[in-house]
Amino acid sequence: MAELAKDKIAPRKKSRIVRIVVLLVVVAGIAWGGVRLWNYLNTYESTDDAQIDGHINAVSGRIAGNVVEVLAEDEQFVHAGDVLVRIDPRDYQVAVDKADADVRDAEAALETSRIDIPIVSADTASQLKTANSGRADATAFVLGAERQLSAARERLQTAQAEVRETQANVKKTSDDVARYKLLVDKNEIPRQLYDTAVADAAAAQATLDARNAAVREAEQNIVVAQSAVEQARQRITQADASIESASTAPQQIAVSESRAKSALAQLAQKKALLDQAKLNLSYCTIVAPVTGIVGKKTVELGQNISPGQQLMAVVPLDDIWVTANFKETQLSRMAPGQRVRFSVDANDKEYQGKVVAVGGASGSRFSLLPPENATGNYVKVVQRIPVRINIDPGQNGDRRLRPGMSVDPKVFVQ
Repeated sequence: MAELAKDKIAPRKKSRIVRIVVLLVVVAGIAWGGVRLWNYLNTYESTDDAQIDGHINAVSGRIAGNVVEVLAEDEQFVHAGDVLVRIDPRDYQVAVDKADADVRDAEAALETSRIDIPIVSADTASQLKTANSGRADATAFVLGAERQLSAARERLQTAQAEVRETQANVKKTSDDVARYKLLVDKNEIPRQLYDTAVADAAAAQATLDARNAAVREAEQNIVVAQSAVEQARQRITQADASIESASTAPQQIAVSESRAKSALAQLAQKKALLDQAKLNLSYCTIVAPVTGIVGKKTVELGQNISPGQQLMAVVPLDDIWVTANFKETQLSRMAPGQRVRFSVDANDKEYQGKVVAVGGASGSRFSLLPPENATGNYVKVVQRIPVRINIDPGQNGDRRLRPGMSVDPKVFVQ
């Protein structure tokens, strides 16, 4: 009986040992799995507050005008440089033509002012030479006229002396005639002597008349000589004025050079206006700034637009990244260069990337109305800091990632 009881107890002990061993194995397995899970969960930081980010390139007009052609629609894929909108160019073409004409006019004015410089230089040199020669001639003429005046005055003095001599002779012969007349009447002298006295008196009177005429002629000659002297002196004055005018040649040349410089500046100004007019004409064609998808289109055919008015937007899909807002408590082990895996709600594909930088402030500080904590009613709230994650090259080859998509990133900190 005792042996039989022993046989029944042995299987029970074995079954209990097996259960204990199995339980220990299960507990050990659970513990090992828990440790592995804990270690895995401790290797990354994740957040559900993340999205695809990118540039939104606004397309706007740089000039005012009427839209004559719209070549893009919403959701259309365009390449950089593709024409999106055309503005009526006629007004701007007219402005270009006018500016081009103004440039040609300024070029002609500049050429004329440049030609004037050697002409002014040659004219002033010739004027100075002519004035010097004219002054020398006038000086010689003055000397000649003064000599003639001196000679005329000498002749006048001689003629006046001869008149006085003749007047004395006339008086003498007149007295002789009167005296002889009395003597002839008394027959005290021959008649012939009286006649001779009368003839001598007439001859003396004729000589006086001739010499008076010579005096008048000499006086006229003096007047003519004085006039010649005055004319010669006027010629000297004119020659001096011409010399003085010609002596301003450097100033006249400087004025001509200043005009040329002014014309050159005017030409530069006209060319700048022409360049601006050509730029305005080129702005009539609005092209895509980048390669991407068109969105937010507001422009329509026939619409009048103004400078700076947004017409549409182009979203480049080759330059996107992830902006993940992590809690400030998650940043202690996070650093640029760490590996990232993330997924989006639009598909089940997993993407790779790297942490690039941590934002400079929390999102609340960038908000329109930052919170004011100096009121005394402060409640501590865990803040979120934006972290930029760049997507590895080739990850978005199908361009399915779009800005605004929700992202679930995992930043591996170990």
